[in-house]
Amino acid sequence: MQSIDTTQNVYNASLPELTLDCLICVFSYLDAKDLLAAAQVSKAWNETSGTTSLWRRICLQRWTFCNISHLTPGMQTWKKYYLHRSEVEHKMATGRASADYTCKTMRGHTGRISGLAYLSENVHEFGTEKLRSIVCTASTDGTVRAWDVQEGNQIWSTSPQDVPLSQVITLPQATLVISTDARGTLKVWNGHTGEEKASFSTSSFKCLLLTTIINNKPFLMTGTAGGTLYTFAIPNLTEISRVTVFTENSIDFLLGSPDKKWAVTGTMENSEVFPKIFYSDSLTNPIEDEPALSSSLPISECVAACWLPAEAARIAVVHTDPASHENRVTVFDVAAKKTKYKVDILVGQVADFQLPDRRWNTNILVKGHGAETILIVHGEELMVYSTSGALLHSFHDHKGAITSISVDAFRVVTSSMDLALRVYTWQNENKMRSLKSCYHLLGGSHRFARGITAVACDHVSIAASVDATDGEGVMRAYSFNL
Repeated sequence: MQSIDTTQNVYNASLPELTLDCLICVFSYLDAKDLLAAAQVSKAWNETSGTTSLWRRICLQRWTFCNISHLTPGMQTWKKYYLHRSEVEHKMATGRASADYTCKTMRGHTGRISGLAYLSENVHEFGTEKLRSIVCTASTDGTVRAWDVQEGNQIWSTSPQDVPLSQVITLPQATLVISTDARGTLKVWNGHTGEEKASFSTSSFKCLLLTTIINNKPFLMTGTAGGTLYTFAIPNLTEISRVTVFTENSIDFLLGSPDKKWAVTGTMENSEVFPKIFYSDSLTNPIEDEPALSSSLPISECVAACWLPAEAARIAVVHTDPASHENRVTVFDVAAKKTKYKVDILVGQVADFQLPDRRWNTNILVKGHGAETILIVHGEELMVYSTSGALLHSFHDHKGAITSISVDAFRVVTSSMDLALRVYTWQNENKMRSLKSCYHLLGGSHRFARGITAVACDHVSIAASVDATDGEGVMRAYSFNL
């Protein structure tokens, strides 16, 4: 005992007598693991290691955006935010059945599920067991339904419509659900009750939907098969503007920029028609007798496009070069130059590279990550490129065609007709972002289902629609345990 006390005294005496400010300065060079280890050394180090500024820096370095208000009362510290959010992500990365997640199967639709979207905001109150992720689905049975992912039950259903529904989107900030059907009828639904709030007919057999909030006002943009772009104020579906984008072609994609300032439209029906980009303010706040402010992206034979979320308005477009017939990706930055009397649209090319020489069809999915990473899905393959054209990863984890892809700051999830989801997580390796293939989530038996048609995610769950052999769509939800 004597020798132990002596050793402990020598150890304590060897610790430098640093002031609080000095300790904080030293600890600012530590990562989370080392900071937690330092907390075990002494009472003083334990108290210092919990300093708000240290954990705030670590959180923002890892997640870019953090909202500490989503901790439960009494737990609002950056350290606890880090620990709780890290635990959730660890379970998402390991994916052990029962230990890490609970799977629920939800039935109710009598037709195929044609779209799904989260109604709950993509945030989580860390430190509480009262999780509630809400997903809305639209179906060919003419109904929109809301589901509680954690409980595995239906919350509400709309009254059946006469025409099959083709798409559903949500505006979580306003608790609104918007659907469209095979006749181009738009409907806005109360996200709390499923009651109809407004309706508008575009008389188009196909509509693309995009919601946005500008100056705290919610809007809906709708692209039609006739090439018309509508802008509505919601929830009342008051028509604000109507623009003919393409006179003889349909609008095949409609995407809103991360900074909310731009909407890009494109068609795949005519190889000679360029995609058009619109200044959103000229659509949501039009000036009488003046056309909407727009410009063209100087590329043809467009196949797919996506915005890169870490930039205000950087768009990547997959297209075929008409001269060489090469498949290419071209990246543009879009900006507005305002003067006293007008606004000029500036489109600058920042990257361009050739894709592998192979046959591509229009069933290409494209998603952006960060400012310089592009994910491309073709058939059963998931490819990850840098904007410089370097192929970072190529995955062949599925045995059937990939049907959809969900990408966020932490993970990537793909769905496939092989009746499985594949989960990937982003890793930091040598100060570079890389994607790691982690595990499969099975969607049921091939005896009863044809495949998984769509997938969506929030911070604590994954939702997928399954195309059943009996023609009735099924919801599969994976809720990660805390």
